[in-house]
This record gives sequence, structure tokens and C-alpha cells, in this order.
Amino acid sequence: MIGAGVPFEEVPVIKVAREEHAGEERPGLLKPTIRVFMENRLAVVGVGIVAFFVLFCFVGPLVYHTNQVQANPVISDRAPSLQHLLGTDDAGYDVVGRLMAGGQTTLIVALAVAVLATSFGTIWGAVAGFAGGMIDGAMMRIVDSILSIPTLFLLLFVATIATPSVLLLIVVISGVSWLVPSRLVRSETLALRTSQYVDASRAAGSRPAGIVFRHIIPNVFGTVVVNATFQVADAVLAIAYLSFLGLGIPPPAANWGSMLSQGVNYVFAGYWWEIWPAGLCIVALVVAFNFIGDGLRDAVEVRLQQR
Repeated sequence: MIGAGVPFEEVPVIKVAREEHAGEERPGLLKPTIRVFMENRLAVVGVGIVAFFVLFCFVGPLVYHTNQVQANPVISDRAPSLQHLLGTDDAGYDVVGRLMAGGQTTLIVALAVAVLATSFGTIWGAVAGFAGGMIDGAMMRIVDSILSIPTLFLLLFVATIATPSVLLLIVVISGVSWLVPSRLVRSETLALRTSQYVDASRAAGSRPAGIVFRHIIPNVFGTVVVNATFQVADAVLAIAYLSFLGLGIPPPAANWGSMLSQGVNYVFAGYWWEIWPAGLCIVALVVAFNFIGDGLRDAVEVRLQQR
């Protein structure tokens, strides 16, 4: 039986048209997203800077061998030379080798914080926004209560009552970093929970947990990824100022914040190589992740427009 309003003689034409377009694929969203990201030159520069630091910190020690375990006061505070490209610090450690070791700690902690904080904040915000009502109110009041506490005070308090370590830095910084992504995801979820595909999932008998993990979280993934890049930058700064205040990982472990803290004591002595390299590394890495975040934000906006 032919549908109403469709003459019998037009059916073959419609059928042929459908067959002609059957093999055509709808334009994907990945190519325009990558194109928009690549058009942002600062974002590309940011990717290059991050790639450089990854190679420098993790591959560099395999090429440039230094002793970062045992101090050597005999060669302390030496100026840059062919033997020590950026000189030595007050304990006799090679500054280039110290930058590599400190960069490893900084990158590992910052990336771990971004993953943990973003994951927990995404789940928290999605559950709160989807549940609504009293559950949403109670969960977000917890977020507001923690946000009301000064972040630096909270970090200093936890760091002073426990022995500093890599795991402690990850846990402490993650404990205050998940709050912002939770609020972002909650606002997105409030708009998504009334969408047609969520209503269809409810009508099909899907459980609330299934709807959250199958429909809500995948649709806020763009916002989550963009926020994760800024979380890395914030974590690098948090590691830096905690270590600068003397609450970083104790020696012989190193990170750029502790190097900066030690170098400040010699800034008036003219030992520029003990403060400038670590400070420039911190600034460059933070700026790079902010550039990447800006590029991803533009790319995600285009992706949403295409959708």
C-alpha cells in the first residue's frame, strides 16, 4: 500500500534516489574538529611544547646521564659549561638532569590529577544533574562547602599533617580539583536530561545509571576534555607553589617548584641558572596546556554546531 499523498508512479524515483544515497556516508565530525584545532596556531604550538617536555623529561635521561641521587657539594654552584650545560645547584646536582627528573614528577602528578579529578567530577556532576531534587541539592551543597574553603589553606593543612610524597600530592590536589568539572558537567546534564533520546531511554526501561553512563557522560565528553587540559595546567601550578613553600617531595626527589624555591635563595648571588630554567619550564608548560585547552574549546564548539 502506497503512503497517502505519494503517487504510484513516483515510488520508483524515490526508491532509486534512496539506493543512490545508500552508499554515501554522512560527513563525520572528526575531520572538521581536527581542522579547526589545527587552524589554531597557538594550540599547535602548545602541542609541540608538551611533546618537547615529554621527550625531554622521559627520553632525555637516556641520552644525558647525570647522578640525581647522590649530592656532590664539591661542584656546587658551578656556572654553565660543556660538562654541565646549565651549571650545578647548591647540592652539586646537574641542573639539566634536575630539570628532567623534576619534569617527570611534575608531569606524572599533573596528568594523574587531571584524570582523577575530571573523572570523579564528571560522575558527581552527571549524577547530581540527572537525579535533580533533593539529591542534586545535597550533592551540590557539598561542592559549595568545599569551594568556600581557600584552596591554598586546604592544601597546606593536608600537606603539613602528612609526609609529602607523589601519591599525597596526587590525592591532595585532586581533592580540590574535581569541584569545577562537577559544576560544569551538572549544568550540561540539566539541559541533556530533558532531551528526546533520554526520554526514549526512560520509556525503553533503561536504568538511571545506564542513562547517565551511556547517554549523559558521552555527550558532555567535549566539555570534559577541554576542562581536563586546564586541570593539568592548574595542577602544575599547584605542585609549584606547594613545593615552593617547602611542602613538596623531599630530596633526592625533585620537581620544578622545589628547584625554584632553592634557586630564590641565590638570585642575588648571580646564580641565574638555579632559578630561571625551572621558572621558564613551569611557565612554558602551563601556557602550553592553556593553548591546547583554547584550541580544543574552539574545536568542540564546531563539533556541537555540526551535530
